Amino acid sequence: MGSQNGFIYAHPDDETFLSGCLIRRLADAGEDNVLLLATRGDAGRQGLERAKNRQELAELRELEMRAAAEILGISTIEHLGWPDGQLDEVDFETLVQQIITFIQRHEVENVYTFAEDGGNGHRDHIAISKATTAAVQSGACPSVRKLFYAFSPLLRAQGHQPYILIDTEKQWSVKAAALKAHQTQHVTIGRHFGNLVDFPEERRWEAFVLGWENEFVTL
Repeated sequence: MGSQNGFIYAHPDDETFLSGCLIRRLADAGEDNVLLLATRGDAGRQGLERAKNRQELAELRELEMRAAAEILGISTIEHLGWPDGQLDEVDFETLVQQIITFIQRHEVENVYTFAEDGGNGHRDHIAISKATTAAVQSGACPSVRKLFYAFSPLLRAQGHQPYILIDTEKQWSVKAAALKAHQTQHVTIGRHFGNLVDFPEERRWEAFVLGWENEFVTL
C-alpha cells in the first residue's frame, strides 16, 4: 500500500479544480486518497436551477461529488456539513478538532489544502486553510509528514516555487470528466475551464508548495 493522501477543502469541486490530475496520478501509483469537505456547497445560487432549495442542492452536490471521486480515484469522502459561505463564523477550535480527527482516522501522511489567501480570497477557502494548518501543527497528527498548499497569488508574490507541478494536458480528459460530474456548477466551471472539450492552456498546471514538513518522522 502506498502513501495516504488527505485533501482538505471547503466545497465539492475544489478537489477537481485544484488537484484533479494529481489525485488521479496518485491513485494510479497505488496511493490512497481521502477527501474532507467542510461544506456541502449548498449556497451556490446557480445550482438552484436544478434544485428547489438549499437542502436539495446539498444532496445533489453530494451525488456529484461521489461521481467525481469515482473518476479521480478518491476512496473516501467525508462532509462536515458546515454552512456554505460562513465557514469563518464556525468555532475555530471545533473545526480544527474535526480535521485532526479525520487525519488521525485515516493516518494521513500528506495533506493538501488551500494557501493562506484561499487562492482567490474566498472566506471559506481561507478558513479551511487556517484550520488545516493549525491541525497539522498541533502535534496531534503524528502521521503527517508533509503539508502542501495549492499555489496561489500570495505564494507567488512571496517568491515560493512549486514543490509539485502537474502538467494536466495528458490527463485533461480525466479532469474534464470530473468537472462535468459537478453539473450544478457548470457556469463557474465554464468560466474557468471553457467548454471542457478544448484544452484550456491558461489552466494547464496544478501546482503545490511545501508549506510544512515533519522533521521528526519515526520510521
